Amino acid sequence: MEQDARPGGLLAWQWSLYDQGHRDRGNLVLHLCTVPWFMLGTLTVLATPLLGPLGGLGLLPMVLAVALQGRGHAREGIAPVPFRGPLDVVLRIFCEQWITFPRFVLSGKLGRAYRDAGP
Repeated sequence: MEQDARPGGLLAWQWSLYDQGHRDRGNLVLHLCTVPWFMLGTLTVLATPLLGPLGGLGLLPMVLAVALQGRGHAREGIAPVPFRGPLDVVLRIFCEQWITFPRFVLSGKLGRAYRDAGP
């Protein structure tokens, strides 16, 4: 199967590749720290109608989280599949932060990956 073929949709595709792209301990810890930043930033941006212009500050932790995760992915043995375009960037990042990574944690796969990575 081609790595970019997505017969089950984006979430199924992302989940099927997630283990192999998240094996480095440093990257795993980085994700544990930065995914909550991204989520908090997203919620802050969504609260802009209540917060006014300050809501835009939520973009800062979102961008920082993605930038740091990009550095973490550079530590992995397998590079992420290239993005198809700008919309794919947004969709994949939001799906990873809000669905796929939390699923990875709750399924126990993060713990297994961390243990398997060794000291």
